[in-house]
Amino acid sequence: MTDTRDLFAETTDQPVEDNAWRPLADRMRPLGLDDFVGQQHLLGPDTPLRKAIEGGRLHSMVLWGPPGSGKTTLARIIAGTCNAQFLSLSAVMAGVMDIRAAVEQARRAREGQSRATVLFVDEVHRFNKAQQDAFLPYVEDGTVTFIGATTENPSFELNSALLSRARVYVLKALGKEDLHDVIGHALTDEARGLGKDNLDCPAAVRDQLAEAADGDARRALNLLEIAAELARARGEGAHLSEDLMREVLGAGHRRFDKGGELFYDQISALHKSVRGSAPDAALYWMARMLDGGCDPLYIARRVVRMASEDIGNADPRALHLALDAWETQQRLGSPEGELAVAQAIVYLACAPKSNAVYKAFNSAMGDVRDGGTLEVPLHLRNAPTRLMKELDYGRDYRYVHDEPDAYAAGENYVPEGMTEKRYYHPVSRGLEARIAERLKELAERDRKARKS
Repeated sequence: MTDTRDLFAETTDQPVEDNAWRPLADRMRPLGLDDFVGQQHLLGPDTPLRKAIEGGRLHSMVLWGPPGSGKTTLARIIAGTCNAQFLSLSAVMAGVMDIRAAVEQARRAREGQSRATVLFVDEVHRFNKAQQDAFLPYVEDGTVTFIGATTENPSFELNSALLSRARVYVLKALGKEDLHDVIGHALTDEARGLGKDNLDCPAAVRDQLAEAADGDARRALNLLEIAAELARARGEGAHLSEDLMREVLGAGHRRFDKGGELFYDQISALHKSVRGSAPDAALYWMARMLDGGCDPLYIARRVVRMASEDIGNADPRALHLALDAWETQQRLGSPEGELAVAQAIVYLACAPKSNAVYKAFNSAMGDVRDGGTLEVPLHLRNAPTRLMKELDYGRDYRYVHDEPDAYAAGENYVPEGMTEKRYYHPVSRGLEARIAERLKELAERDRKARKS
């Protein structure tokens, strides 16, 4: 049998003097619910999950959220608050034998100490069917309470049998105020953080950190630790300057999951923005996908689909333009080909149902580079599964073909909190002059709908 002494060793608080070797992000893990930052929709006062944890009522669950949102930390807090043994497996490294060893250790704790066991599986979406089936019977009979952590949509990645026995909780990326709290605590905590270093970290530098962390508490603390070490190495003492932080941050960091949940949300938003005659929003979502590493040819193929599905014979030129854009992308590659695809998207969005496209595309890309990862609004998200529908994905989406003149006046196609911008400004020449008239008409209808 696999030796489980190291693999499943429970984490205990290390003496302060032994903490120096541990990364700052690990040292600063919250130890209780009152220290946990963010996720107030799940852990706020009188929420069902908080009541269950404080009442010691363990139940199997899947924690679904982006990196650094607190999934592992919350699992540890749940086990500690409920006085349960905490065993951890990584789905990347563990096999069926490791699962059986963990189950055996849980059985001994139950029979010898009458103690419950939380079996935490990190990156549970990496488990194959055989691995999931291996511990399912022990979840059913209560030998272990299963807590899985995943960044991927569990309705796609987990067996229905396992998913039906676990409650899914959706964690959100931390907001900037939450990240400021995390950074501030690390700077002042003398026992576990950097408080003894008396670091001078101005508000502007903290803003830089919070912006670059992009909702990820672990990333914020890792960057802070690197900055502090770099300042010491350069003899700059305890001062963290904006220049030093810019050097630490380097290239931007935005979330994108090729082929995952966020990927399909964004292509859904792009398609629905084109269908909704919203060229600015369509350019925004295209820019988001390109910025995250999406294959431009995938977008080009989807644009052809959009032309056929939502424009059709209302303007047959749209399909020709989309096919030309696809061919241009294949012939020229990146980055030149994207401009032709952007031109097709703008045309499709403005069709009934320039230099102008170049400027619009670059303006949208600039906003994406500076704006971080803004969430796709719920009403624009794709909802192919029952779980996603229960989470209100796609709820209240106004299907334009059911609206007067196939236009959902007053509808919003950009992320919440983002100021609507006009990226595309058609010139007063050729067909674009007629496009300008149509956009002016649609804008007036939007104004009236939002005013009423």
